[in-house]
Amino acid sequence: MPRLIAVILTRNEARHIGDCIRSVNWADGVLLSDSFSEDSTVEIARQLGAEVVQRPFVNFAEQRNLALADARARQAGWVFFIDADERATPALAGEIRCAVQGDMAGWWVPRYNYIMGHRMRGGGWYPDAQLRLLRVGRAHYDPARQVHETVILDGEAGTLHEHLIHYNYDSLSQFVTKQGRYRVLEARMLHARGIRPRPWSMVSMPLREFWRRYASLKGYRDGWVGLLLCGLMGWYMFNTYLELSRLWHESA
Repeated sequence: MPRLIAVILTRNEARHIGDCIRSVNWADGVLLSDSFSEDSTVEIARQLGAEVVQRPFVNFAEQRNLALADARARQAGWVFFIDADERATPALAGEIRCAVQGDMAGWWVPRYNYIMGHRMRGGGWYPDAQLRLLRVGRAHYDPARQVHETVILDGEAGTLHEHLIHYNYDSLSQFVTKQGRYRVLEARMLHARGIRPRPWSMVSMPLREFWRRYASLKGYRDGWVGLLLCGLMGWYMFNTYLELSRLWHESA
């Protein structure tokens, strides 16, 4: 059976890392790609038998590509990327073990997102399949996608049935803070692609994002939580284009 390594990108994940590692202890190895955590993340990981590699954080795509190179150097045939706030169930572990014996270049893994204790049913948070199980040497991440990174796969991908469990946001403030960080990265990425905001973008793009999530992606299925989060994603889009306007103004 091909060697499979579970890879976790971390920075200050002491709260989650223990349970995450224990959920993938069926893998042939666990590799932490850590961006110099200042809490006990690394110590906990090593106590649980994980190997730790530390490097400065540049962007998510680069971190994942470097982790793929680390796995290749360790003669892994497959990598399973899992975030610190995610858990792999025993059923998913069994399905992955079967999947890596086939000919696919990668596998999509469906994911349940829990936000403020609510398991999401729509709005883009479900279904939420992630391309996380990758054959080493036949996958890399698009360096132009610095956030919400995208896999470029040499071959076909299948879809698993069992789910990852993602404890996404515990509180509204955590959601707002994290989306605020994404806003800056998204704006920089749009700026690098030469996309200029139009005078009407500040209104049209937030409304489009809200409608896409609430209506098209069925965010209404999550009741008041869905309405709130879809509204916040519209607000996040407004601020992304506000930041994009600022970047174009500074570069003029």
